[in-house]
Amino acid sequence: MDGADVDRALGFVNRFDDRVELLFEKLRGRRWADRTFYTASQLGDWGLLWLLLGALAALGGAGRAERNLLRLAAVLGLDSMFVNGLLKSLIGRSRPTVDDGARLHYLRQPLTTAFPSGHASSAVVAAMLLGELGGRRWRGVLWLLGATVALSRIHVRIHHASDVVGGLLTGTVLGRLARRLWPLD
Repeated sequence: MDGADVDRALGFVNRFDDRVELLFEKLRGRRWADRTFYTASQLGDWGLLWLLLGALAALGGAGRAERNLLRLAAVLGLDSMFVNGLLKSLIGRSRPTVDDGARLHYLRQPLTTAFPSGHASSAVVAAMLLGELGGRRWRGVLWLLGATVALSRIHVRIHHASDVVGGLLTGTVLGRLARRLWPLD
């Protein structure tokens, strides 16, 4: 890949980010969207939402759910180290710039760089691992929650859309590896 190819690829990424940003700009300022996405973004911090759901599933005392909680906690920890510790430091992409006062609600400001989104990656990992516990409806709820957390990072202007896509792809790979290397049964 030469310099012209890199420029074309970066141009495509920037156009993609700009188009998605325009879509989210239409949602910003709508009370339901702001409340939903700000709350989802906060619940996604440190994998809190996913660990809570895993703990609730394990409260029933089923050994499978208890083993899954242990697996989930370990894999989310590895996901965080890989995404936040390695990938983000290697890639070093800056986060979207936001004017002071543009955020309507309080958000913890990340110290890491942007690519890939750790919230998106952990959301996919959690949906894949927690989804093994239940039926179709449970998996649907998990994927809906995961999508909401991932998309929230665009809405609150913490990530570019391509950061979220990168996180979704990273989470898919890590989730599949986790299920293969650490099966529940």
